[in-house]
Amino acid sequence: MNSPFGPIYAPNITPDPAHGIGHYTLQQFDDALRRGVRADGSWLYPAMPYPSFARMTDADVRALYAYFMRGVAPSANAAKLTRLPFPFNQRWALGLWSLAFANRDRFVPQPSRSTEWNRGAYLAQGLGHCGACHTPRGPAYNERGYDERSPAFLTGGINDHWFAPNLTGADADGLGRWTIDDLAAFLRSGHAVRGAVFGAMAPVVEESTALLSDDDRRAIAVYLKSLPAQPTAATNPLGIGVPRLTAAGPRPEGGQQAPGAGVYAGFCARCHGADGAGVRDHGPPLAGNSAVLAADPTSAIRIVVEGARPAPGTNGPVQRMPAMRGALTSSEIAAVVSYARGAWGNRAAPVSEQDVRRLRAAIHR
Repeated sequence: MNSPFGPIYAPNITPDPAHGIGHYTLQQFDDALRRGVRADGSWLYPAMPYPSFARMTDADVRALYAYFMRGVAPSANAAKLTRLPFPFNQRWALGLWSLAFANRDRFVPQPSRSTEWNRGAYLAQGLGHCGACHTPRGPAYNERGYDERSPAFLTGGINDHWFAPNLTGADADGLGRWTIDDLAAFLRSGHAVRGAVFGAMAPVVEESTALLSDDDRRAIAVYLKSLPAQPTAATNPLGIGVPRLTAAGPRPEGGQQAPGAGVYAGFCARCHGADGAGVRDHGPPLAGNSAVLAADPTSAIRIVVEGARPAPGTNGPVQRMPAMRGALTSSEIAAVVSYARGAWGNRAAPVSEQDVRRLRAAIHR
């Protein structure tokens, strides 16, 4: 996985005794999972979300250990080693980072909340590690909160030049307009009336949340819908979308003569609809779409530049959105994204050609 400090390679975690974790005791497995310490005593990079996994119960740690040791086939694959440049290759310093920033608290159910809410909180904060992507990070690349007690928790984050959206009750770019049923359906299929899965969230749905029970998906939705509205707090390192318009400031109006309208009609309307309402099994709605309305437009720009592979739809695979980097200039991409952010009742700030150029340079597109 990419990080601001260089590429980090995931190790072999099959029970192979030489190349994997087959020699780990339960205690060593627990230390790696919830403390970020390997069997040899060295620290793991927090790309492994052990600050979130610290929430896990002892029973779940034991269950995972049993699964990895007995339910996973060993593989002798020698995983590529992570070699970050100095000073980030000094793993001993991660112990100080962990002491200063990592969560070490187990999940404690709140007696004033329902069993369903507590289950959703446990999954979202711990095993699901939603905050690893959706919570903004501080100067030391630390998550700025690990549960709802922090106002920054789940208010959006930048990861590998994707913007993971605000999951609080914010009206436009958060989950304020989503229902519990919308969220549960999204976690099951990657599709909902307010948008479709994209980027790094696609494998999360396909390989994780789609495999949860209906009760667990609903519990996560109940928990997320309980979070009060908070403004998006992430800071974009590329400066995309900055300065932003204030809530009281002007917004673009997406009429037929608006810049970008012609580009939209020619390249986008066939799948997303002339009215932005989407076309079933072809393209999601853009009207009211949280990704389109996000305070940080990084993901909206990147989807146009690179295209997107959506999750399968109700009638099988959904048509892949083609990359527009060869068909449209940076100016045209800025115009069409701005058009979508201001049409059909959407009220989000426009993006600039410079925003598009910065992102394309960062992702080498």
